[in-house]
Amino acid sequence: MELDREAIGKIIERIAAREGLELVHWEAVGPQNNFVLRIYIDKPGGVSHGDCELVSNQVGALLDVEDLIPNRYILEVSSPGIERGLYKKADYERFSGSRIKVKVSEPIDGQRNFRGKLIGLVGENISLDADGRGPIEIPYDQIVKANIEYQF
Repeated sequence: MELDREAIGKIIERIAAREGLELVHWEAVGPQNNFVLRIYIDKPGGVSHGDCELVSNQVGALLDVEDLIPNRYILEVSSPGIERGLYKKADYERFSGSRIKVKVSEPIDGQRNFRGKLIGLVGENISLDADGRGPIEIPYDQIVKANIEYQF
């Protein structure tokens, strides 16, 4: 049986919004009969253990009531961490000026991995001042993975 990703996503979004939290991202990973449902939440000043527990309890209860997941699963709720992933176009505006790492699906001038300072979103591309090569535009729809790069 295929997961109803849309219905699950709506429940998670509704609970996060009701609690004044940002839903950064959620994913289901692992085998279908015993997967991990990971939810990343954030708020100004960071999330507490209590925030994670609250979301976990509410999402878990609602998913059980709605019977959207027929198999065993593990529910994890956490902050996105200091090397936060960038998942939405708005993230590329919000975190402009930050150092990021980006992996793309199709090589750009023979390169798939880039690091540098995020300039922002330009149309359907992200603009990056890439280390060792200067300004570059990367098509948003070619981004496989992107995250903030923490500077020590």
